[in-house]
Amino acid sequence: MGDDEMSLFLEEMAGVQPLKSNTTTTVSEKAVSTEAQDARRKQLQMSEQLARLTLEPHLVTASEPDAMVEFKRDGVQDEVFHRLSLGGYPCKFEVDLHMLKPQQAREALYQQIQIGRERGERNIMVIHGKGVKSKPFPALMKSFVINWLEQIDEVLAFHSAQRRHGGTGALYVMLAKSEQKRIEAKETNHKGVNVR
Repeated sequence: MGDDEMSLFLEEMAGVQPLKSNTTTTVSEKAVSTEAQDARRKQLQMSEQLARLTLEPHLVTASEPDAMVEFKRDGVQDEVFHRLSLGGYPCKFEVDLHMLKPQQAREALYQQIQIGRERGERNIMVIHGKGVKSKPFPALMKSFVINWLEQIDEVLAFHSAQRRHGGTGALYVMLAKSEQKRIEAKETNHKGVNVR
């Protein structure tokens, strides 16, 4: 470097201050911070969602123990819903709530739906029991579960199970794809585009 270049360099660097030595962050610290933030965000989302799911028996529509129930959001095709109602989709993931108290059942149901979605499950079985002798009215747990599922955004549809799977004491539940699965499907479907 010549004298002219050195003087230009020193002139340009005149107001520059060195970085403090403790300002560096390692990748692992960022990852831990991000994981902790993710956990807090998920916990907050769960708390907000659970607050929407009532535990007050007088706020839910009572169902009969032997009543067949069904629910479907707009956008679920009739053929898909019909196949769900016949037990035509495999349910590798079961959530058994029928021996739990309502508060425990509400948390277990919500958590298991989230876990199922993260695992890529699209259809799960929810066992709520018939509750013929439950108080303050018959089918209390069943009534709660129906009400909760209708309010959980990730639930696209549900239908009482076929007799071989528990009949009116269980539900086939169809879940929306997780965000990760949507991205994977989009990438898979996009890979074949413009390939010759």
